[in-house]
Amino acid sequence: MSPLVSATPSSFVTHLESAIDGTVFAADELQTLHEGRPLWVKYDLQQIRESVDRDRLTKRPETMWRYHELLPVGDAEIVSLGERMSPLLPAPQLAKRFGLEDLWVKDESQLPTGSFKSRGMALAITMARRFGVERVAVPSAGNAGGAAAAYAARAGMECFVFMPHDTPMINQYEALLAGAKTFQVNGLINDCGKIVRDGKASMGWFDLSTLKEPYRIEGKKTMGLELAEQCDWSLPDVILYPTGGGTGLIGMWKAFQELLELGWLNNSHMPRMVAVQSSGCDPMVRAFSSGERFAELCRDAQTVASGIRVPAAVGDFMILDAIRESGGMATAVEEARIREWMKLAVSLEGIPICPEAAACVGALEQLTEAGWIGSDERVVLFNTGAAQKYAEAIESPLPQIDCLKEVDWDQFLNR
Repeated sequence: MSPLVSATPSSFVTHLESAIDGTVFAADELQTLHEGRPLWVKYDLQQIRESVDRDRLTKRPETMWRYHELLPVGDAEIVSLGERMSPLLPAPQLAKRFGLEDLWVKDESQLPTGSFKSRGMALAITMARRFGVERVAVPSAGNAGGAAAAYAARAGMECFVFMPHDTPMINQYEALLAGAKTFQVNGLINDCGKIVRDGKASMGWFDLSTLKEPYRIEGKKTMGLELAEQCDWSLPDVILYPTGGGTGLIGMWKAFQELLELGWLNNSHMPRMVAVQSSGCDPMVRAFSSGERFAELCRDAQTVASGIRVPAAVGDFMILDAIRESGGMATAVEEARIREWMKLAVSLEGIPICPEAAACVGALEQLTEAGWIGSDERVVLFNTGAAQKYAEAIESPLPQIDCLKEVDWDQFLNR
């Protein structure tokens, strides 16, 4: 890639910028990484401020595309499956359980592919098609593979998905059903990523891996834009976010910074960002605790929350920078209790909390007990996917009733 400043026609994008050293790249060319690290999409925020009325924006259709001036799409034909704003749901029973007064769940399970991955893949595929890409590949330990397959199908692209052999079967099946050439790999997601990387020259595919192209961040950024609007442009005190590759956390922090510069927030209050991981895979927590900017590979990573089983994140320093700038933290929860927290949250609120979000419930328990989260603070927990997609995590034998025998009604009262 040769550095060049260039604006994308019909958008407010000015250029792309290396997150590691600030090197500038053209926005009207297909770009990937610089020195093995991600790129930021940069906007002319002054021009947006002069051109867009925040309050009029809220009159637009309730989709993630209502923020198009803050997205890189320009005049590109959008690849969409109907990405409506995800609801921000009060969680009073869960709040009461942990001594809180103001707890909310941002429920990403209601997006088209059943997870927050719809946002990033909708943007990534839209931009890939704009730049003439016809074949894409992605490593995935969970929902990203199905989302990539669905949006690639929508765009008429060929898609290859590589998944660890123990990826939840529903995730594997949804990628296969959407027409992706889907393969199991006897390793972790970083091993799948190596296959995608090594196959680029021979296969001619574009790598959609987390943060290896600049646009999935921009799609995930819409979570932060929506949250700001849903909170009447005053951000919460704490955000709990399950963190694997970390695109969502990075994207939201980028959104908050852009909103602050635009003057769209009613105050300068920023939320404390909490990156939540499992004790079975916690590279960000270790790096945060030791004061490092870069994380070491987490070997033998294991967790039922497949979406956060990421042994090494290419955007590790971006995650850690965001956490520290916000006054937040990275914390690991006990792997053995994730199913317990998942059942607790779903049984109390009826929201289909996935294992990754259940880890955030565990973090909520830890941080309220420690006094790090105050009882009167506004807390938002992100449910990044639908519980129904994790059959392995919720599998439990049901009691049997013999319909040929007289029913013992007391058994129902004792359960």
